[in-house]
Amino acid sequence: MFKTLRNSLFVLLAALPLLVVAAPSAHQVVQQTTTSLLEDLKVNKDKYRNDPEAFYAALNDILGPVVDVDGISRGVMTVRYSRQATPEQMQRFQENFKRSLMQFYGNALLEYDNQDIRVLPPSGKQDPQRAAVNMEIKDGNGTVYPLSYTMVSQDDNWKMRNLIINGINVGKLFRDQFAQSMQNNRNDLDKVIDSWADTVAKARQAKGES
Repeated sequence: MFKTLRNSLFVLLAALPLLVVAAPSAHQVVQQTTTSLLEDLKVNKDKYRNDPEAFYAALNDILGPVVDVDGISRGVMTVRYSRQATPEQMQRFQENFKRSLMQFYGNALLEYDNQDIRVLPPSGKQDPQRAAVNMEIKDGNGTVYPLSYTMVSQDDNWKMRNLIINGINVGKLFRDQFAQSMQNNRNDLDKVIDSWADTVAKARQAKGES
């Protein structure tokens, strides 16, 4: 009996390193994703400037798997409107939203020349279910732009729920735009979903001019 218990303990201890690798922290997820993104951007930046669609596709491949699209989409819709949406409408909005998010994030990255992006170390006690991962983007002139990811734990995997770029809370920005679009379109959810790309483009333009 004791021998069986001892052997089981040895197996458990031996498996611990594998468990750690399988469940990286929020900072590790962001660091790994950022490294992959920068390596790809370094090689293909000139191409992406001439072909933004290729950049959005690359972003989706790299960033997409760590984005909580369902959570962000419902947050943007808010409970008021997400309860009204059919499963088909919700799916369609999630697809449009994910694409708009990649465009918003991608255009922000392409604006910086010779950028140095680094993930800041965690500070203070870490919440096991929610974490803020802070980053800095430094352009060629030495100007530093803060970037922060809000990460949530889902089934032992960390996913991005929101991001703040240089003081712009993207989740809040999109939520306000969605509510305004619903008002402009007399609460026609289909129209709001189908015109979402134009709504985000106008919001991005307005922020760029302000």
